[in-house]
Amino acid sequence: MAFGARMLKTGLAVTLTLYFNSFFLHFPSPVISAVAAMFAIQPTIYRSWRHFLEQLQANTLGAVLAMLAGMYFSKDPFAIGLICIIVIMICLKLKMQDSIGLTLVTVIAVMEASGQWEFALSRFAQILVGIGTASLINIFFLPPRPREQFVAQIQSVFTKLSLLLRTAISNEIKENIFRDEKKALEDSLKSLADKFKLVEEEYKSLRGNHFGKIRDLVVYQQMLVALRKGADVLDAVEEHYFQTDRDSRPDSEFDRHLETLCKFHEHVLLKFDEKLKETDPPEAELMEAKSARFLRDMMGSVHTREEDELRISIVASSMFEYSYHIARLDKLVEQYHRGEEKK
Repeated sequence: MAFGARMLKTGLAVTLTLYFNSFFLHFPSPVISAVAAMFAIQPTIYRSWRHFLEQLQANTLGAVLAMLAGMYFSKDPFAIGLICIIVIMICLKLKMQDSIGLTLVTVIAVMEASGQWEFALSRFAQILVGIGTASLINIFFLPPRPREQFVAQIQSVFTKLSLLLRTAISNEIKENIFRDEKKALEDSLKSLADKFKLVEEEYKSLRGNHFGKIRDLVVYQQMLVALRKGADVLDAVEEHYFQTDRDSRPDSEFDRHLETLCKFHEHVLLKFDEKLKETDPPEAELMEAKSARFLRDMMGSVHTREEDELRISIVASSMFEYSYHIARLDKLVEQYHRGEEKK
């Protein structure tokens, strides 16, 4: 696991919360405040604000219920469990599921005070200090940048995909290495999809330039789709290609076309980074024609068994779909840069 900004900010939030509680507010036991700080570090600024507001509402509700229950039931375990159930039900009803854990900590800490309002308010204040400190650190110290992280991760995932595609047919890579790299690619694609959701969520929460944000999201989503289609090619090769009875000619043609697709995909990503000049005619149109010709050739190839023809057709079709989505990404990237120039 790589050391990241979120780990650093979590440690810093806990440290500052403990110092602030001990030396400025002089709370006797600042551990609860540190626990609250650990929960408050979020992957985006939008989520930090939303988390702070939700925690403020949920913890206020939990503290009030706990103080009222503490006055009548003291530290009775049955009463504490009952109040926890009620708080969970209310949080679920208000769609504040993410606040349940810390709110229950508040309930237990406040009910421990057994109706002593001053002590209960002190515990509640510690939790709010922890949430507030962590939220401020998350916003102002190394603020999360999901868009930049997503774009950087795209290149990293493509590097994994390119290695596997370029060696899938030629069978040059060791089988155990191929399995490990393919598993890493699948995990990276899942992580990338989660990152896209964060970008989408933050973009929708920001005001201004609505058209520009939609344009960005369309390009980012197509980047993700193109990578997924490349992974689908790997699945098709693994499930169908090597089960066919074929000569060396299809191997060399499939291998050559996969190399072409990887190079095309790489060029599109470089074009997005504005490292390449435009081509005339557009590269997407040339690739679409080349992929269509390749598909027709493979569909019309002669095989001894009908099953082999079907399997080869599946692999060729998956490569055609991968090519189609790279070409679509290429067109979107060109439109994206034209929009940037107009802006």
